[in-house]
Amino acid sequence: MEKEKLSSVNSGYTGVVMTLLIFALAICGIIFFNQSPVIIILSVVLMLVGVFASIGLMVINPNESSVLVLFGEYKGTIKKNGFFWVNPFYIKRKISLRANNLNRDPIKVNDKLGNPIMIGCVLVWRVKDTYKAAFEVGDYTHFVDIQSESATRKLAGHYAYDNFDDEQKEITLRAGGEEVHQALERELSERLSMAGIEVMEARISYLAYASEIAGAMLRRQQATAVVAARTKIVEGAVSMVELALNALSKKQIINLDEDKKASMVSNLMVVLCSDKDTTPVVNTGTLHQ
Repeated sequence: MEKEKLSSVNSGYTGVVMTLLIFALAICGIIFFNQSPVIIILSVVLMLVGVFASIGLMVINPNESSVLVLFGEYKGTIKKNGFFWVNPFYIKRKISLRANNLNRDPIKVNDKLGNPIMIGCVLVWRVKDTYKAAFEVGDYTHFVDIQSESATRKLAGHYAYDNFDDEQKEITLRAGGEEVHQALERELSERLSMAGIEVMEARISYLAYASEIAGAMLRRQQATAVVAARTKIVEGAVSMVELALNALSKKQIINLDEDKKASMVSNLMVVLCSDKDTTPVVNTGTLHQ
């Protein structure tokens, strides 16, 4: 497979001087030898040659390049900045080497669990190999656009949107962070390498459940959060009850039988775990009343 190669070119100022000399000779022939038809014909031919030679003049701006093709044969790429003169028969194709941003609109896909989600990505890319960009694909900008969508769909199919099970440590799209972004960059780099494109950065820019399940998933997230919070409250309440019983027993403040311990544990759990303020009942008699 042919690869990119840099082309040696002539200075554009040299080309300008040669073109002006050709025009000067043609004008002198017409002025001083206007009685000779042969000289006039040669002068006209020289002027046409000068016009044709001027086609080879070209300017390469910073972060630009030009791919040169001669009768269907790749001759090289100019990446130097400046003013140059090349063979007028060359077909010149300008290719920008600047970094480009692609911010894709969110698309609807299914995640690993089959849930419909909306996901969008932002991609920073630039042309690295001008030969591949010019000849390996039809339109490299359109190729980047299509392949970014395909890579995003594949990424969404490899990960779940979210993980509702605290004990499961699987990476998700929402919480995967850099690992998910790196996976997207690797996938895009593999897909775009054939077009000579370098992926500088790829990130998920938008992530949400599709509208048809967004409400249900929100309630599920809320329920999961409530269960997790209640679990922590119960764990803390059990520890506080255990601490209270141990302290009463150790300091011998009061001796409680099993029934009284059960009653005390029940009352403390109600007070500590209730989501509303409790109203205490004061016992003014003995413990057995």
